[in-house]
Amino acid sequence: MPNENEESVRYRPVTEGEFVGWSYWPGDHYEVHSGPYYFRQEDGRVRCAFRVAQKHLNGGGSTHGGCLLTFADYCLFAFAQEALAGSRGVTVSLNSEFVGPALEGDLVEATGEVVRAGASLLFVRGIVTANGQPALTFSGVIKKIKHRPGDGRRPG
Repeated sequence: MPNENEESVRYRPVTEGEFVGWSYWPGDHYEVHSGPYYFRQEDGRVRCAFRVAQKHLNGGGSTHGGCLLTFADYCLFAFAQEALAGSRGVTVSLNSEFVGPALEGDLVEATGEVVRAGASLLFVRGIVTANGQPALTFSGVIKKIKHRPGDGRRPG
């Protein structure tokens, strides 16, 4: 799912630590390295989260904007997993507004929704909070990618 170049991306449940009961996608090496980021279903909605560590901080001591954008991109796919219905996808656009800081130790969470699901494009929006306070709003578009068996090419 988040790794658009894998034939089939499977999620795995977290079995220890703070995020027991959540899941993650081990196939996206960048997200595992930069996060790790987690997701779970709650009351029929997907929620995503990570805990801010020192590696996420910029020189000013708050979470780097690139980290929050990577997390937002992750969230696009988590929120859209049902609408993707097993298809792969790539991010076409990602828009954001930084509205507050996320500091070391903060629990960063995101909720969102698919605004519209067309045949090939999904429009998604969400909000990222740090300890319950708004940190980032975002919206994006995902293009569904259909694999053509036997072509040997990877999209993107």
